[in-house]
Parts: sequence; structure tokens; C-alpha cells
Amino acid sequence: MTLGSAAPAPPDPASRKAVGPAVVIGSALEWFDFYLYASMAALVFGRLFFPTGDPTTATLGAMATFAVGFLARPFGGIVFGVLGDKFGRKVVLSVTFLLMGISSGLIGLLPTYESVGLFAPLLLVVLRLLQGLGAGAELGSAIAVAYEHADAKSRGRLGSLPALGVNIGLFASSLTVTVLTSFDEEFLYSWGWRIPFVASFALVALGFWVRRQMPETPEFEREASTRKKSQPLRSLIRSDWRGLAVVLAITVGYNGVSYVFKTFSLSYLTEFRDVAANVGSFGITLASACAIITVPIAGRLCDRVGAKTVVMVGAVATAALAFPFFWMLDSGQNLLIWAALVLATGIVVPAMLSAQGAFLSQQFPTRTRASGLGTGREVGGAFSGGLAPLAALALVSATPGHSTWAVSLMFVAGAAFIGVAAMFDQAKRLESRAEQQVAERT
Repeated sequence: MTLGSAAPAPPDPASRKAVGPAVVIGSALEWFDFYLYASMAALVFGRLFFPTGDPTTATLGAMATFAVGFLARPFGGIVFGVLGDKFGRKVVLSVTFLLMGISSGLIGLLPTYESVGLFAPLLLVVLRLLQGLGAGAELGSAIAVAYEHADAKSRGRLGSLPALGVNIGLFASSLTVTVLTSFDEEFLYSWGWRIPFVASFALVALGFWVRRQMPETPEFEREASTRKKSQPLRSLIRSDWRGLAVVLAITVGYNGVSYVFKTFSLSYLTEFRDVAANVGSFGITLASACAIITVPIAGRLCDRVGAKTVVMVGAVATAALAFPFFWMLDSGQNLLIWAALVLATGIVVPAMLSAQGAFLSQQFPTRTRASGLGTGREVGGAFSGGLAPLAALALVSATPGHSTWAVSLMFVAGAAFIGVAAMFDQAKRLESRAEQQVAERT
């Protein structure tokens, strides 16, 4: 039985075929912009927008703008999640794509601190806030769309499609950064960094067209008659708060781990280990290429052994990598650095993200799914994904010898959040509630 629906109809195969490309391509283009900003904040923006004379302080300033985007994401997740539950997932995904793409394109046109002084970082923060609003609604809504077009035997596979798009976006952005950092610094810092941002203007046209072709989900359309008077956020807090708590806890752990692996590691290698910037960015490129393979495999595994099992195995693997990850980075050997990044961001992290599509969706009925996913993921992400890389950088900067032990303990704590939260899966409780509601109506 599909949660929240009294008499679910089987998904239309033709509709499902149209949804796959729309979810993957749209998510890939949107997250290309988001990860591009993360990489440029770690490598470029400190010097161009926060020149202080101290490279570490400048990088901290740039990473703070990265965190600002996460502070905006909860508002995007909540507002657009409610709109998605009331008016449809399709329209929300189209609007947020425009918001993200146009903001990213404008970042590429910004003047630097040298040209306009304090207005430069101020404008950067404003555009980063708009990016955050768009990104806040993206993944949760895309997960809801993919999950609601799936049948009971393919929820893991289809639920992993947004994660596939995320990792394709990461691959494209990291490959772009690798190419840009392979040129001399004068090219990168003068106008080279602007190229991929300005290209977003062209990409957004393609992505918007793809999203407009995507059909609305069958589950949402079945409940359309009850939407006008519905109050998704109120229902979420009153009836589905347990599922919201599960999503919040998993997101706190997952996002903290993920962004420290992917974002802080770049700054750590360049700032504290004197490793060339293109070494780390190439490692992320390799890892994201591996993730594109990992995600569909993990999605199919979810359909075999259960999404909860895949999430918990990922939590254990994260804890196991906590210390070896930095031992490999500290070796200074390119092959070991790349191996560390592939293990963490190419296998463990994307496998957990893939499983989240099905696992997090089953925490909510249809009527509050977009709100629940948007609110839970983005509020949790604001307290971890944006602040975790900044906290890691501050901890290493303040430690004699730039020790990473405290950051490794952050990984262990993140793994604990994920594993414990997964144990409180609400799927069976919601199934029982849906069956009781059907029985009462008959």
C-alpha cells in the first residue's frame, strides 16, 4: 500500500520514463552550481572577496559565505515544501531551478573587492542566499517526485535518481575546477573562475525546459481535491513529527560528514599540507565518477535488502574511515589522497545518499512528504552541512601542528547520528495508520 492513499493505482510506465531524465538532469544542473560555489569558496573567493593578508583568515571568510547558503536553505525547504504539498511538486521544481541558475550566473559577473570594496562580499552573500533558497527545495522535492512514481519493488532504484543527479553535478563541477586549476593562477583568479558561473545562464534554459516536461506524481493528483484546505506544515508538526525527527537527525549526521569530506578536505590539502589545488579537485572528480556507478547499485541494493540496512552500513563505514581518511591525506602521495577521496565521497557517502531517497520518503505520508523532506533535510543541513567545514577548518587552525583528531571525532559523531536515527524508522507505523484510516472509512 502507498502511504497516505486509500487506493493507489500502479504508476504509469510511460510517465516513469519521462520522470527519470527530468529528475536526473535537473538535479545535476542545479547541484553543479551548488558544488561549484563550494569549490570556489575553498580555493578562490578568499583572495578575491576577503583580502586580509592572511590566507587562512581569507579562506575562513569565504567559507562563511558557503555556510550562509545553508542558513537560507531551511527557508527554501519549508516554504517550497509546503507549496509542493499544496500545488504540486512539478511547479516548485521549475521555479527553484530558475532561482538557482540565475543566481549562479550573476555570481560570475560580480566585481571583486579590489574594484568595489565591501560591496563585493555583500553582493556575494546576497546571491549565495538566493542560491540557498533554490537549493533548499531541490533535493527534497526531487526525492518526493521519484519516490511517488515508483511501485513497491522499485522505490530504492527510482528513489536513488536524485542522488545520481547530485553526483553527476558534482562530477561536472569538480572536473571543471580541475581544468581551471590546471592553468596558471593569473588565469584562474582574473577571469577563469567566472566561466562556469556565467555558463549557468545557458544551462538554466535547458534545465527549465526539462523540468517543465516532467509529469506530476500520481499520488499527488489522487489527493488534489483535498489540497485547497490542507495545512501541510501544521499536519507535519502535529501528526508526523516522529518522521521529521528521523530526517533531521540523519541529515545532521550525513551533511556534516559529506561536506567535511568534500569541501574541507580541499582547503586542508592546500592550506595545511601544501598540496596543489588540482590534486584535491582531481580526487573529487575521480570520486564523483565512482559515485555515478555507486548510486544505482546502492539503489538496487535498497530494493533487495532495504534502504534502512544500506543507511546503517554506511554509518558504520563512515566511522571506520574517520581516522584512516586523514592518514591517507597526510601521506602527501597523490595516489593515497585520491584513494581516500574515492572511498569517502565515491562509495560511502553516495551510497547513503542513494538510500535516503527511499528511506526518508517512507517517513511521511503523501500529504506531508514534500514539507517533511524539505523541512527535515534543510533545517538539519543548516546545522551541519554549512557549519561543519567551517568548524573543521577552525579546529585544525587552532590546533598545534594542525592536528585532525577533532575532525575525525566529528566523523564518528556524524555516523552515530545516522545510525541511531535509522533505528527509529517510521514506515511500519505509517502503514498501520493508513490501514486503520481505510478501515474507518469502510
